[in-house]
Amino acid sequence: MKRKVFFISDRTGITAEMFGQSLLSQFETVDFDENTLPYVDSIKKAEDAKAQIVRAQQETGLRPIVFDTIVTPEIRQVIQSSEALVLDFFHTFIGPLETELGETSGFRVGKTHSLADNEAYDSRIEAVNFALNNDDGVTTRHYDKADVILVGVSRCGKTPTSLYMAMQFGIKAANYPFTEDDMEKLSLPISLKKHKHKIFGLTINPNRLHEIRTERKANSRYASLKQCQFEVREVEALYRREKIPKLNTTTRSVEELATKILATTGIKRRVF
Repeated sequence: MKRKVFFISDRTGITAEMFGQSLLSQFETVDFDENTLPYVDSIKKAEDAKAQIVRAQQETGLRPIVFDTIVTPEIRQVIQSSEALVLDFFHTFIGPLETELGETSGFRVGKTHSLADNEAYDSRIEAVNFALNNDDGVTTRHYDKADVILVGVSRCGKTPTSLYMAMQFGIKAANYPFTEDDMEKLSLPISLKKHKHKIFGLTINPNRLHEIRTERKANSRYASLKQCQFEVREVEALYRREKIPKLNTTTRSVEELATKILATTGIKRRVF
């Protein structure tokens, strides 16, 4: 049976999710049923969240795991009274920091989000719009403004990686697919050649690609294992010929892919 997990926050829940999922990822043999409860910013909402936690415990017979980033003590106490395993990120770290710094923290809802200045926020939004407008080779006119251009076969993970890099790091990432029509004499098109220094290749295990494409378009040539093997083989040969750096996406999360791409290319993240 899956273990129920709740990410609870008085804001968006992104911080609780990021920390919590990083910890849960260390337990690969355990199945988790994850639920995010954002904007729990009143006693009433906290009571509703508690009711969900109690119900989950009754349904599974197992104590739910709760990761929270709630600032207000009264609201936090409601969640802690649910008898779940409650891991409170702020209070786990704030106490030691207060002791070390000799200062009392000024708990305030949303404080973490106010740390990012307007320039960083605008950079993130601009990067997301760039990724959306330059997705899947729709246009190549703006590649001169790209920080990186991800290339690879269809469904190898280019779009989610581009968007993650934009949202998390403010990186302007375009992506370009190599399609079945390109495979006979696969080479870099002119629109990519002049930006070769920005190109980063993604590849994938053909069997995994076959599974992904089958979910999208079953019993098609596009999804056949033979076609997947052919396309991956041709694209990887192109990477070798053109000396294009590459990563295999098969077992990597978008977080890991984005981090490794930045480390390999030396591109500086704009948003922290």
